[in-house]
Parts: sequence; C-alpha cells; structure tokens
Amino acid sequence: MEMTSSLVSEDFVPGRRLVVHVAENGHSFEIDCEPRTSVEAVQQSLASMAGVPVSEQLLICGETKLESQRSLGSYKLPCDGHDVFLYNRVRLMADCPPPPPDNIEWPEVSIPQIPSSSKNPHPLDDAADPAVKALGSYERQFKYHFQKAHAIYIGSQTGIDLSKRLLQEQQVQGKALETARANLEHCYKMIHQMYVEFMKQFDQQHRYHGDLISNFQKTIDRLRVIKLHPNLQTERYKCLLDFVREEYRSPKCLEACIASHEQFEAKVSQFKSVYAELQVRVDDLFRAQSFVNVRHVEDMIRKQKQIFQEQIIILQALGKDVNTVKKLVEDCLSSRISASSVRPHDAVSALGQYYEVHDKSYLPRMEARSRDVSKLFESCKAKKHEMSMCIHTSMQKVASLQFSIRDVRYQLLAFKEAMQRQDGIFSKLKVVRKIGSAYRACLAEVVRRKAFLKLYMGQAGQLAEKLASRRELERSRRREFLNLQSEYIPQDVLDALGLFDTPSQCVVNLAPFDSSLLDIDVADLECYAPESLVGLLPKSDQNAQGKGLLSTSNSSYQSGNGDESSVSTQKQYETGMTDEECDSEPILGTTEMEVENAWLKAELASAIAFISSFAPDVYYDSVDESSMEGLLQKATEKTAQALHLKDGYVKHVENDLKLKQVQCARYEKRIQELEQRLSDQFIHLSKLSDRKNGLECPVSSVHALKTDDCKSETSVVTVDGMAPLVSPEPMDEGTCTSTDYMSALKTEHLNDQSGKFQESVDENMADLVGAIVPEAISTGTVPLGTSVLEISKEDSQDAARENTQQVECAAQSKTMSADSNMTHATEKINSAPEHREGRFLEIENALSEKTRACAAIETRLATVLEDFASVKRELEVSLKLLDESQMNCAHLENLLHEAREEAQTNLCAADRKAAEYNGLRASSVKLRALLERLRSCVASPNGGTTGFAESLRSLALSLGSSAANETGDDGCSEFRVCIKILAEKVGLLAQQRADFMERCNRAEAAQNHLSNELESNTELVKVLHAKHKMEKQVNKEKISFTRFVVQELAAFVPNAAGHYEAINRNCRNYFLSEESIALFADRTNGRHYIIGQIVHIERNIARRPDREFLVAPGSSSSSARSRFNPYGLPIGTEYFVVTVAMVPDTIHS
Repeated sequence: MEMTSSLVSEDFVPGRRLVVHVAENGHSFEIDCEPRTSVEAVQQSLASMAGVPVSEQLLICGETKLESQRSLGSYKLPCDGHDVFLYNRVRLMADCPPPPPDNIEWPEVSIPQIPSSSKNPHPLDDAADPAVKALGSYERQFKYHFQKAHAIYIGSQTGIDLSKRLLQEQQVQGKALETARANLEHCYKMIHQMYVEFMKQFDQQHRYHGDLISNFQKTIDRLRVIKLHPNLQTERYKCLLDFVREEYRSPKCLEACIASHEQFEAKVSQFKSVYAELQVRVDDLFRAQSFVNVRHVEDMIRKQKQIFQEQIIILQALGKDVNTVKKLVEDCLSSRISASSVRPHDAVSALGQYYEVHDKSYLPRMEARSRDVSKLFESCKAKKHEMSMCIHTSMQKVASLQFSIRDVRYQLLAFKEAMQRQDGIFSKLKVVRKIGSAYRACLAEVVRRKAFLKLYMGQAGQLAEKLASRRELERSRRREFLNLQSEYIPQDVLDALGLFDTPSQCVVNLAPFDSSLLDIDVADLECYAPESLVGLLPKSDQNAQGKGLLSTSNSSYQSGNGDESSVSTQKQYETGMTDEECDSEPILGTTEMEVENAWLKAELASAIAFISSFAPDVYYDSVDESSMEGLLQKATEKTAQALHLKDGYVKHVENDLKLKQVQCARYEKRIQELEQRLSDQFIHLSKLSDRKNGLECPVSSVHALKTDDCKSETSVVTVDGMAPLVSPEPMDEGTCTSTDYMSALKTEHLNDQSGKFQESVDENMADLVGAIVPEAISTGTVPLGTSVLEISKEDSQDAARENTQQVECAAQSKTMSADSNMTHATEKINSAPEHREGRFLEIENALSEKTRACAAIETRLATVLEDFASVKRELEVSLKLLDESQMNCAHLENLLHEAREEAQTNLCAADRKAAEYNGLRASSVKLRALLERLRSCVASPNGGTTGFAESLRSLALSLGSSAANETGDDGCSEFRVCIKILAEKVGLLAQQRADFMERCNRAEAAQNHLSNELESNTELVKVLHAKHKMEKQVNKEKISFTRFVVQELAAFVPNAAGHYEAINRNCRNYFLSEESIALFADRTNGRHYIIGQIVHIERNIARRPDREFLVAPGSSSSSARSRFNPYGLPIGTEYFVVTVAMVPDTIHS
C-alpha cells in the first residue's frame, strides 16, 4: 500500500485492523493498515477484494466522508467501534437495476453408500455359527449409521453457519442504511439551519425594503419641508432635499427598486415551495420503515441450538453402539468366546434392538433436523434478498435526497448573493432615508461639543488649581525637611544630594478649539431638525424602544433624586469621561446647578446623536417576528408597572401636600393667636397708662423694642406726642418652621440646666417669642434671616438645628430684658414729662447692653452645648471601646486557658517521646554492635562459602549465650533469632551448593552424550525430510479421479464424439477446453490422453438457443447449438469446462 504522512490523534491505538462493510451485500473485509495509510490505498485494496472500482467507491465513517487524498489518522482510524461502510455510487443512481441475489447454495452432504458383504468383506462372514456371522453384518451397518449421522450433522452445522453469515450480512446492511440516514440527517440539519438564517435575513430585508418603497415619497416631502439653519443656507442648499442627488430621487430609481423587490420576492416564494417539498420527502423517509426486521431470524437461529444438542446426543449413542459391536467382534476373533457359549446369541438379539432404534428413531430424527436447518437456510436467504432489495430502494431515496439537498444549498448561496445585490440596488433609497437622521445627529453633535467645551475648560482650570496647591504643599514639606536636617548635615552636602530643588510651576494652557461651532442649543434641535426626520420605525421596534425608555424611567424613579451613581455612569458612557472626572469637585467659578446643567446638555445631545446615527436596518434586525408577541407582552407589563409606580408617586406627593397644608394652617392659627395676645397686651398697657396720667400716651418702650429691629417700618411721632399703632407683619412659613424646630430640638439637645431654664419660662414669655424672633432675626443678631428657605437640601437640617438653638437663647434673653424694660417703662410713665426723654435714652442704652450680654451668653451656651455633644460622643465611643475590650479580654482568657491545656498535653507527649527516644537509642546502640559483629563475619576473607557458614554459626552461638545474660525486650532478641536462622539457612545453602556442583558435573557429562546423539539425529532428520519432500511432491503430482480442485492434476481421454472428457468416478461431464486442446495439440507424441494441471473450472448448463439468435441473419442452427450445447448433452444437463496447464514430462514417465 502507498503510505502518506498524517497527524495521528492520541485517542486511539494505531496499528489495528480496519473493518470495512459493503452496504450492497453486507460483506465485511478486514484490512491491515496504519494511521498513516492513505484512504486511496484502502480503496485500491477494496477494489480487488470487493470488486468495486475506485472511482465508484464512497467510504463513510459515522457522519464523515473519507477523502482519497487524506490519511486514515486524520479521521482517527483505525479504531475499535469505528467501522467504515462502502457504498457503490453506481447502485445509488435512480435507473440502476437491483443487485443480483447472492449465489449461496445448500452444501452437498456426501452420505456414504450402504455397505455390502461383497465390497466390504468381514472376517466373520465365513463363520459357521449364524449368530457370529451376523456380528460382522451388524458392525458394517452400525458403522454406516454413524457415518451417515455424522455427515448429516456436518451438513446441519454448515447450514447453521451459513444462516448466521446471512444474518450478520443483514445486520451489516441495516447498519449501513442507518449510517447513510444519519449522514443525510446531518446534511439536512446543516441545510435547515442555513435556510432558517436565510429566511430570517430575507424577512428583515424585505420589511426594510418595503418600508423604503412605501415611505419614499413621504421622506422626499419631509426633506423638502425642513429648511436648513440660516448660517448653513447657500444658493445651492436651502433645504435638506438639496442634499439628495437628482438621480437618487428620480421616479426611475424607485421603479427599478420596486421591480427588483417584487421579482426577488417571487423567486423566494418559489424557493420556499421547493424547500417545503424537500422537507416533506425527508420527513417521509425518516417516518418510513426502511429495513427488514431481523429479530425473527435471530430467534429461529437461537432455537437451532437445541438441534445441535439432540444431534450430538444421537451421535454419541451411535458411537457407543459401534464400540460395543466392535468389542464383540474382537472377542469372537480372539477366540475368547467358545462356539457353544450362549453369549453371541444374546448379543446378536440385543444388537437387533439397537438396529431398530437406529433405523426408526435416530436416523429419521437426524434427517428431520437437517430438513429444519435447510428450511431455516432458505428463509434466511429469502430475508437476505428482501433486505438487499429494501436497502437498494432506500439507498436510492437517500441518494436522491442528498442530491436535492445539494441543489438547495447551491440555491441558498445564489440567493445570498442576490440579497447582497438587492442591498446595492436599494442603497440609493437608503441614502435618501438617512439624510434626515444624519443632519439631526450632526446638530446634536454640535450641542454636545459646546457643552463639552465648557466642562473641559472648567476642569482644566480646576486641574491647574489642584496642581498649584499640591506644589505649595510639596514646597512647604521640603522647606521643613531642610530646616530640620540642616542642623546635622552641611548645606553643601545637601546641595550635592540635590535636596534644594523645588517643583516647577505647572501651566495649563489650552489651545482654542471648536471656535467655529454653530451657535445652537438643545432647544434649537426641534426647530431645525425635528424628531420626525429620523423616520418612522416599525411597530415592533417602537415597542422595543418604548420598553427601553420605560425601564430607564423606572430605574431613575426608583433611584430617587439623590441617587447619583446611575447619572455619573451614564455621563461617563455618553461623554467619555472617567470616574475621577465624573466624581470630581465642583468647578471653580460655577455653581453646582450650572455644572449639572452642562452635564445634562452633553448627555442629551449625545443620546440624540447616538439614536440618530442608528442605521434604519438595525431596527429591523433587533426584533424577530417569532418573539414579537413576547416583547409586546413585556412592554405592556412594563408600562402597567410604570403607571402603577407613577400613581403611587402621585399619591405620595398628594399626601405630603396635605400634610404641608395642615401644618401651614396650624402655623397660621398660631400666628393669629400670638398677634391677638400681643394686641391685647398693648391695649392693656395703654389703658393702664391712661388711668395713671389721664392722657393718651404712646407706649415708647414697646415702640423702642421694635424700632431697632424692624427695617420695614418707620417710627413716626405725631404732633401730640403719640406714636401710631403698628400691627406686626405676619410670619412667613420659614420662620414658623424654625420656631417649631426650636421647641423640638431644644428638648433633645439641651442638658439638665437648660431644661430647668426652659421650665422657668412661663407661657407669656413663650408667646412673646413668636413676636420677637422675627425681629431678632431681621436685626442680624441670629444669622438666619429670611434665607432659611434658600438653604440647600443637604445643609438645611444642620443649619436649622444650629439656628434653632441660637434663636431660642436670644429669644429668651430678649424676652426677659424686654419684660424688665417694660416694667421700668411703666413706672416711668407716671413721672414728669421733662424726664421722659432722658429716661427713654437710659432704657435704650440698658436694652443695648442687655442685648450684647444676651449675645455673649448665647455664644457661650452654644459652645457649652457643642462641648457637651462632643463629650457625649466621646463617652459613647469610650463605652463601645470598653465593651469591646471586655469581650477581647474574655476571648484572650479563653485562648490562654486553651493554650495552657495544649501546652500540658504537649509536655506529656514530649516526655513520652523522650522516653521512647532513650529506649530506641539504647536498642540502636546494641543493634549497631551486633551489626558490626555481623559485618566483620561477612567481610572475613578466609574460608570461602564453608568458612562463611562456620563463622555465622559461631556468631549465632555466641549471641545465644549472651542473650541468656541480658533481660528486656529491646529488639535485639529478634535480631539474634534472625542471625540464627540466617546461619542455618546459609549452612543449608552451602550443603545445597555442594550437591549442586556435583550434579552439574554429572549434567555436563550427560550433555556431552546428548550432543553426540543430537548430531546423529540431525543427520537422520535431514534424510527423512528429503524423503518426505519427495513423497509430498509425488502426492502433489498424483492424478485426481474423484473431485477436481484447482492446482490438482486431471486426465482427459477422447470420447466417441471426439471431445476430451475427464476421468472422474463421481461426476462425469468434465470436458477439456478448446484452448487447452490447442495447447497440447503439438505435444501429444502419439498419446491418446492429456494430463494437465487444473487452473480454471467453468460451470455451464446445456440449453436451447434463443429464438432471436436462430432467426438472426448470418447464423445457422448448428452454430447456435454448438454455442449453447457444444457437447451434445441433454437439455438442462450440468457440465464443466476445465482449463489445464502443462506439467513437466517427468510426470508422464
């Protein structure tokens, strides 16, 4: 075979035999090959063995076709369990006739002839006693019965073997068909996957192209309506339609696209019908029963085992009877039985019964079983023919489907190329469709770049500030280091070390860019490029996009206003910024709102550009028709969920609004009550002054309290010296909220002294707080003012808490000072008018001093409260640390206890190990001494083997005597016992060695004698071999007269008709061929016979010539008869034409 190099896998063991099964007839062949053997070499071997030419061979292993140019190793062959099937390409054609049935005939059983006394005489035939004479006849009959039964048994066994062979061939054919169907299924799956992918791509392209055609005019009108930005308009470009070439918007281009679209759709519809027909054919093939069931044949063959058992029992019985009669005959011949004995008569009568059993039971049963086997053989033969026909039909169907699948594959490839051409044809319509989205994307990109420019420049300045601060920190650190180390190291050494350098100044200089950007904003996008320019998406894609937007809105709603992680991530994705840039500090010179606004503008513009840049065909690829219902259902669920969340959020806002309204109503009610009480007190003071002085006097003290603090009112004194009554302004919501925070936070944070101080304030003072707090806030005493509502959400609670404490203390101080001032003012009202103004100035000065004192007290109180809070926090931290320390101490105590226990255990173990070590050391010392004695005994050079044995024996005796004086089991006793046993065995070996040497001497003498005899026998064998070779040659060259076999000799003599006929005792009608007669024509040398070596035997049957042949022109009846019956035999007679070769002349001598 031709060998080729190939890569061999390690999954199989190379060098095994390759089993090849022929699918046509089920025959199997084993080929000796290796993994590097080429497939072509295997095909050449199969061509000679199976009779199938190489060009017509198709080899399949599993689902793989074997290529001729590759090696077996590339297919992991040869390997157990991986059989190769051979298919004949010619048989797979549709018009190919079925294969002829196998020429398997029932084996001929050579039954011996019935023996006769004349042909087979017996020594007892001449006996005088009839009973003794009958023994010879029974011996002949019993031998005949045994030979006949044995011949029937051999024929039955041969028939069973042939039936098994036919069954195996049917099974091989079934496997071959299954392999072919598996290969077909593999090819069909591949083509089905290709078809599904093609149809999916075609449906998407078809929908997209149909949308382009149907909306082409709408797209043109939309582009005509949209005007360009004024800065972009020129004489050539006024609207977006001016961007489209004239040939792209011409009706001819649209008509060409429509014609190509309809034509391609029609072709694909035809292809769908072709593929549907192929699918039906494949399904029908897989559903049909494509092979014959062979289980019935297997059951029949399995039942034939009983036949063999019965036949074997019968043969054993016949053999036993033959041995019995032989023994009787031998007894008679040896004169052991006298003539007057009664035993021969009894034996003959018993043999008669045996004969009847043979003739009526044994032999008929053997023949009946032989007929059963013959019927089984005929049934297997018929099943085999039926299987061959079924395999032939099924394989033709499989081959036809394979050709159809190949055609479909080629059509798919052609249709894919046609789809690419369709894309090229519709490319002009795609350009028209994408102009609007491209224009919108460009405007959005301008907006994004402007936002990025602002952020980029701000971050550059921030970076310069950061680097400058880091530089100052580094310079101060270096300065401190030099001041510290210069006391110890000289300055020139520090200068040599290079420690006097300073970091250089970082100058961030940005070159101007994006200076030519169009001056537009996000709001201008809908004006110059509305969203309708992007085009209408398919319904499924609108749902998909709606689902994405819905999920985005849900996630943003659930994250809340304060969730900045998703915002920062989206910023980073859209604008290309890193995490450090997204999470950096606010840009200097801008507010947080401006930065956030810039970020959102950039994000929105990037999203608009990203959506506008989508190719329209992407929308058609995103959603498959099969999953449309699922997407719609999910979108519906998401929409319902979003609406539910929206309703929940609305309810939450409404509830908050109601709570705020109730709180405002409560605040308004409280304000009205405070105003009423203040008015009542003012009226009461007025009445009191009227009763004392009898004139109407303005309450100067109250007015003085309000003139310094209120900036919105002006104190005006009338001519009669009375001040007008000024009603206080209503409190705003922020002030009321701060007042509620005062009362709530004072309860939580003040200590016991502040609590007692709070209890001392009566209800009137608390009511007065509502009137004085707004004035105190407006004067700047408490830095809260009306800006409470403008505090950011992050600092509102802390500022409210601090301002509440300050306002509370200021209110209480001012309430007390105001009360005292009012009392003094009331007392002075009754004094003389000339001292009124002086007293008023004194009260005013006292009020200012008290106010400053209250401010100082307020500051100290705030400091004390802060110290108290810090001490309280430190105390809590200390308590936590104390608890942790106690837990750690307990844990350490447990670990210490465990460590002590473990140490005690380790100490005991160490003591035990030390004791064991001492014992082992003592025993090792003793053993070393014993080993030294043994070494000296072994290394003794004197005495040889005998001396070594004697020294070992003396050592064992000395060790035994020393062992009696020592006590303790330290292992030395075992060593002594071993030495003693070793000495005994060495002595025994020395004795055996002496005996062995003696026997070796005797064996050498015997070997010399045998060598002489062997030489004489070798000469005798050579002589006998030469004699046997001559006898074998003579036997080989003997002439056969019974059964002709190729390579044997045969003798031919001319018959009455002049034809050379072979001499054969069993069968006549063996004639010598014309070629052989012509070969021997010149070498007969006057002999009337021909002897030659048989090289070919051809079997023919004598038959009448065909009618057409007889009536053909130019033919005669004699020539027709000579062709169809050349030897003049009866019609239907079987004859053989033998071709022989010449043999040497020495044979005829």
